[in-house]
Amino acid sequence: MKSRTPQLALRLEADAPGANACWQAGADIAHLGTTLKLILDTTCREPTRVGAELHLPLPPAAAPRQIRDAAESWLRDEALRTFSSIIAKKSALAGRPSSTITLAFGKRSDWVRREGEALRCHWRLIEQSSAIIEQVLASALAGMQPAPACDDLFALA
Repeated sequence: MKSRTPQLALRLEADAPGANACWQAGADIAHLGTTLKLILDTTCREPTRVGAELHLPLPPAAAPRQIRDAAESWLRDEALRTFSSIIAKKSALAGRPSSTITLAFGKRSDWVRREGEALRCHWRLIEQSSAIIEQVLASALAGMQPAPACDDLFALA
């Protein structure tokens, strides 16, 4: 079976019935177990969360694709910040260096996958509640080796 070019896949996705229904002003997106209302706001220079609203620096006539790109970009940045913060705290409590984090974007991917001493987190995990995110990341970190104690370093020599 021949695969589609990325440009064609994007075009076909955009033409699918209902594909753009949620990417409009006033729509809700999932974030940390709640929803944020999308507000198109030409007065802001970057996406900004204000309470339960996400203000996107887009004009009222923005295309659904522009709204989707801006909202998902903000969610991905938020995911990286949130996951990094949680992992840094949990690593410090375990007495080990913080793991590096990369984001996964596949449609069928685990929430978190260990790759050596690094973690690959699916960016859509940011849609879940803080408690679930912490549980998933703690589980991934639990399988990693703790930092050796100073006495253990001398035993290895």
